[in-house]
Amino acid sequence: MSACSRRSSSGSLTIFGGIILILDVLALIDILRQPWSLGKKILWVAIIWFLPLLGLILYYLLAGRGKS
Repeated sequence: MSACSRRSSSGSLTIFGGIILILDVLALIDILRQPWSLGKKILWVAIIWFLPLLGLILYYLLAGRGKS
């Protein structure tokens, strides 16, 4: 059995991953609705794409402050 096919017996990692995926999609929708420049939107999308959990946290901590 390879490491990729192993599952958590409780499924907690799968649930956690699903929650992160949903929150990332919601953040991406929020980014696209912002009246920011295209460059700023692309930067935030790239951060969330390459660093899903950390990018999500950074987005809501840093970019969330600039919202009205």
